[in-house]
Amino acid sequence: MDSTALMGAVPRPPKGEEPSDGTDQPDEPPKPRRGERVVQLRPQQTGDGYQSVYSELTRPTFWSRLRTGLRVGGELLITFGLVVLLFAGYEIWGKSAIVDAHQGELSQQLAEVWGPEGDPTVAPSASPSTKPKPPVHGKPIAGLYIPKLDKEWVVVEGVTQKDIRYAPGHYPDSAMPGEVGNFSVAGHRNRATFWRLDELRKGDPILVEGRNEWYVYQVTESLIVKPTQVEVVAAVPGRPGAKATKRMLTLTTCNPKFDNYQRLIIHAELTRTQPKSEGRPAELGT
Repeated sequence: MDSTALMGAVPRPPKGEEPSDGTDQPDEPPKPRRGERVVQLRPQQTGDGYQSVYSELTRPTFWSRLRTGLRVGGELLITFGLVVLLFAGYEIWGKSAIVDAHQGELSQQLAEVWGPEGDPTVAPSASPSTKPKPPVHGKPIAGLYIPKLDKEWVVVEGVTQKDIRYAPGHYPDSAMPGEVGNFSVAGHRNRATFWRLDELRKGDPILVEGRNEWYVYQVTESLIVKPTQVEVVAAVPGRPGAKATKRMLTLTTCNPKFDNYQRLIIHAELTRTQPKSEGRPAELGT
């Protein structure tokens, strides 16, 4: 024991300690280091613990939730817009490339089906030609050319979705190219097929290539009808059951573009026939 305790004196506190007056003094907080952020605290209204002075500013409010919702909604709309643009790009360019590739294959198939008789450089055989076999669904039967649109296709037999996926299709119950009646062809309204069919006007030529002959038609009428008006592909357009006397061509496609609640119809009439041995028709140019 210190000797001063025996004398009734107050002992000197250890070095570094301050005398206590009976009240608790909080320790002085350490000074922050350079670059360290200091967040002030204040007592909560309940008196229990501490809270940040910024808590009221960071607490979610109606407007903060609204801003968050608008931001998320905007991001979703941007994503949806990109998806739509990608789909449109596929419809315009991607699908066209696919159709063009299949058209090349169909052209080779058609040349094989026609054989030497379909080659204008080969003289036709003197023997009578055999009766042609009935066309098979999905198989090529003819060539279709529209000089005004600078487009050409191989036409296949049938008008189901599978048949006309990559080519215009011939209505099975309609006439064949050059025959009396109505050679009717359907095609999708996409960039690779009948996209610009609405640009045709009266008098514009449409050519069909057969095994041995070219058939030159001229547009006579363009009209918009309902999908249920199937009489447009009858032997006599608009008059089902009537006896045909003319050689007609009808092209059908969806209308308007990017929709299908109408049908765009192009009627044309045969004006002349030209043997393939005489070369390409003048309407196709050189």
